[in-house]
Amino acid sequence: MSDEHPATILIIEDDGSLREGLALNFRHRGHEVHTAVCGETGLTAAFDLRPDLIVLDLMLPVIDGMQVLEELRKRNMGIPVLILSARDALHDKVQGLRKGADDYLTKPFELPELLARVDVMLRRRRQEQAQEPEIHFATVVIQPGRHRVTRHGKPVVLTTREFELLLMLARRPGRVFSRDEILNLIWGWDYEGTPRTVDNLIVKLRQKLEDDPSSPRHIQTMRGVGYRMTI
Repeated sequence: MSDEHPATILIIEDDGSLREGLALNFRHRGHEVHTAVCGETGLTAAFDLRPDLIVLDLMLPVIDGMQVLEELRKRNMGIPVLILSARDALHDKVQGLRKGADDYLTKPFELPELLARVDVMLRRRRQEQAQEPEIHFATVVIQPGRHRVTRHGKPVVLTTREFELLLMLARRPGRVFSRDEILNLIWGWDYEGTPRTVDNLIVKLRQKLEDDPSSPRHIQTMRGVGYRMTI
């Protein structure tokens, strides 16, 4: 294992032998690996898993790789993306990078080079996360890079979506997020839930973080609009 920090990697690739070969190599290096065979299921997996890195083919069924990349960036998901494609023309590489890919490797490729590029991207990702400052309000401390929250100095257990919603609100204090916007950003573009799903998650966050959940000071309701964080 060359990387001492295991990561979650999503492979979106319709070539079965390549997909499973990559998954085997990543798992051998200690990473948690998930796979998708088309752009639609890949987007759903990306929204659900929030992986540390995505390996993305361009020529995918249902939704092609460029559309997947555009949707990820439109949703402001900063997950590093490595495009792995047989398209080797310069304009394809330039288009992929301009649309938000972090790296572009053409097929056929040498496995050691791909693994090295993945190591570099994951290392950069960890450094960026470690540099993000803590967020404080009342007695609550959010440590984004460590996915850790404390209150009165004691750890607060949050689900993945509770943490993501809290972080989204806390990073933009004063900014009002509508229920539909929260559904799209936290659950994904194809989630069939209702705004009530957001309300329930907000209730749980208040119960865990507010001194008086029935009269919240920080996770506030903007009636008829949505929610905002006041720090």
